[in-house]
Amino acid sequence: MENVHLAVEEDDIYSGYNDYNPTFDNEELDKDAGFQEAVRTSHGRRPPMTAKFPGTAAGGRPLPSSLGTRMALTSSIGRPVTGVVLDGATRPMSAVRAAGFTSSRARGSSFDPLGQSRGPAPALEEKREDLPEEKIKLLEKKVNDLITESCMAQSTGNSQLALEKAKEAERKERLLVRQREQSGTAEQLNIDLTYAVLLNLANQYENNEMYPEALSSYQLIVKNKMFPNAGRLKVNMANIWVKQKNYAKAIKLYRMALDHISDEYKEMRIKIMQNIGTVFVLLGQYSDAVASFEHIMSKSPNVRTGYNLVLCYYATRDADGMKNAFHKLLAVPLHVHHEDKYITANDDVISDMLMEAIKNDKLHQMERDLKARAEKYVMTAAKLIAPAIESSFAAGFDWCVEMVKSSQYVELANDLEINKAITYLRQKDFNQAEAVAILKTFEKKDSRVKSAASTNLSALFFLEKDYEQAERYADLAMIADRYNPGALVNKGNVEFVKRDYAKAAEFFKEALRNDSSCTEALRNLGLTYKKLNRLEDALDCFLKLHAILRDSAEVMYQLADTYELLEDPHQAVEWLMQVISVVPNDPKALAKLGDLHDLEGDKSQALHYYCESFRLFPCNMEVIEWLAAYYVQTQLYEKAIHYFDRAILVQPSEVRWQLMVASCYRRSGNYQKALDTYKQIHHKFPENVECLRFLVRLSQDMGLQEVQDYASKLKKVEKMKELREQRVKSTREGSARGRREGSAGSADSGRSSSNGNKGERLGAQVMSLPASGDPYESSSPKELDASYADPLGPLTERPKTGAKVRPDDDDFADDDLGDELLPE
Repeated sequence: MENVHLAVEEDDIYSGYNDYNPTFDNEELDKDAGFQEAVRTSHGRRPPMTAKFPGTAAGGRPLPSSLGTRMALTSSIGRPVTGVVLDGATRPMSAVRAAGFTSSRARGSSFDPLGQSRGPAPALEEKREDLPEEKIKLLEKKVNDLITESCMAQSTGNSQLALEKAKEAERKERLLVRQREQSGTAEQLNIDLTYAVLLNLANQYENNEMYPEALSSYQLIVKNKMFPNAGRLKVNMANIWVKQKNYAKAIKLYRMALDHISDEYKEMRIKIMQNIGTVFVLLGQYSDAVASFEHIMSKSPNVRTGYNLVLCYYATRDADGMKNAFHKLLAVPLHVHHEDKYITANDDVISDMLMEAIKNDKLHQMERDLKARAEKYVMTAAKLIAPAIESSFAAGFDWCVEMVKSSQYVELANDLEINKAITYLRQKDFNQAEAVAILKTFEKKDSRVKSAASTNLSALFFLEKDYEQAERYADLAMIADRYNPGALVNKGNVEFVKRDYAKAAEFFKEALRNDSSCTEALRNLGLTYKKLNRLEDALDCFLKLHAILRDSAEVMYQLADTYELLEDPHQAVEWLMQVISVVPNDPKALAKLGDLHDLEGDKSQALHYYCESFRLFPCNMEVIEWLAAYYVQTQLYEKAIHYFDRAILVQPSEVRWQLMVASCYRRSGNYQKALDTYKQIHHKFPENVECLRFLVRLSQDMGLQEVQDYASKLKKVEKMKELREQRVKSTREGSARGRREGSAGSADSGRSSSNGNKGERLGAQVMSLPASGDPYESSSPKELDASYADPLGPLTERPKTGAKVRPDDDDFADDDLGDELLPE
């Protein structure tokens, strides 16, 4: 017992092992007659039934001998029973005694259930990385890691890094193959790893648009017989040939890939057939494309293929084919459940929560997208084939409407009829009455269709300037659907025309609250704010609109005009430069840039942009006047004459341009040419006072005999002028007309200040650019007053263009220089 160490009660990990049933107490076995009889007979010398299962209760129990001592019984064949000592090692007892413990000293070793007496376990053998097999394993892991990094880089959009990783993986894989060969384990070559490396490399070449290298990599895989099913990669090769527009090779490879794919893979074969049909369309071989699409529609119909089939028949002008294809398109099952399944009929809270959870889940979104795409295909196909399948466009639309009504797209029938009315308006044989009649038939339909039809009618009447009817149908559309942004925009437009800008702004803002992406409402709201002189709000609207319509030159122009009104010419110039970058050949934008630079005093830039505007559109009188004034100011009269001649071509009935040509000849010293020009003007306009005065002066200076004739004509014209003034004063008629004629009359001479200087003066009306741009009539002109005079005297400034000129000292002085005379 000295080797027995009793554990503390709470630390006794073997508690319970000595608990046994009293039935198994061997102390009373010597008094058991049955047991003693069994021991003495041959039955007791048989091997125990559980001897071959060591550790059990029956085989492990020591039996007492006839002497009363405990000794292990032996079987008839001398096999020791459980619990005997073999070579000094104790066999663990079970059930009765604790494992590894015995009270007999003959059992040998002390109690050591954990084997602590044997000492620590030997250290693990360290891996030797210099071994060939270890090197190969590490290299394989490195190749796999590089493939993973390449794929991850491609998923983040870094194609260049993905290609570099793929190339490095390919180099490592080649090194791995060489090491396998050198170590004599070539038969253990990882074919799957080689396939993954080459396929990833080919994909990365394709993603980086390195098509020859990608084709070479794919070819290595396809030609290697060790790679099973490599023939499917011919589809990838065919896709590359399509990108390179080599359609013949693409079709060949698609068909080869089709041969390598068994009939079990139906979906893949259908997709390859779709690609073949699409390539035939790109080649213009519509009959071959029809064959491919017809095969698909017979095996596995889908909406996209049906739509393509309609397009191919339309390209071949086959009316019966278009009808059959449209019928097949309508018959394609969508496998989309009805929206009613998301509506609960009872008041069950759990059901309501479930419906709310799945109402907008991924599956429902996918169903909505599929249905929307199918409806778009059906509507587009119907609008396309309607004018081509029947003798008239209306009959074709009626046939399409009837087909749609009898299909699963019955909801599209009303939309199709509305499109029929809109198409009426777009046809060359404009039939407005028919379109209005069709739209009016929807006034008694359901609210959605009624609102759409009323919105279109409102827009139609608004374009005809029938604002009363436009407002009526806008109100009907709003009653049918209060949240219809189109109806609200139409209502706001009517209020804008009525000049009730505050109310118009409210309707535009309500349209934006219902649909924040309504660009029409946002644009019109910005224009309304400009009318209300709320320029900061208008600028905010146009900036938001620019964020939606990035490339809209109109929005950029509105921003430039708003900044100009805010007296920020630098920002205005910046936005106009963006307009020029989008539409480089817009003459009005170039002219506006020239005007802004002129106001800033940069004459050279102003000249450049005005010249560019004149080159693109040589009929803009504002540009012509500015260029002519610039060259007169710089005393380049020959160039000024060129622009005045252009003004004469644009406005041949305006005498002031011809007077300016004669004035330029006179200032350049060519008096004979000036005299001839004045004579031509007098022949066309015999009652022009300015022309007669210059003829008198030039005739006197040149000593001509016609001076008396011109002087008498001048007196006669002046007398008629006085009579006209008296007649106007007496009758008080035409006073307003007289003022307009006086301001529009042209002159080539005028009185200077008290020092006796004399000059020519020309009044002109020029049209400004549509700076603000009315939201409904962008072409409505605004007239600004501008003046022009010859340079050689005290400076006077042109109000619009800023060109500074001064009067001449050789002209007659007359206070009534700009008036026009009535005929005799």
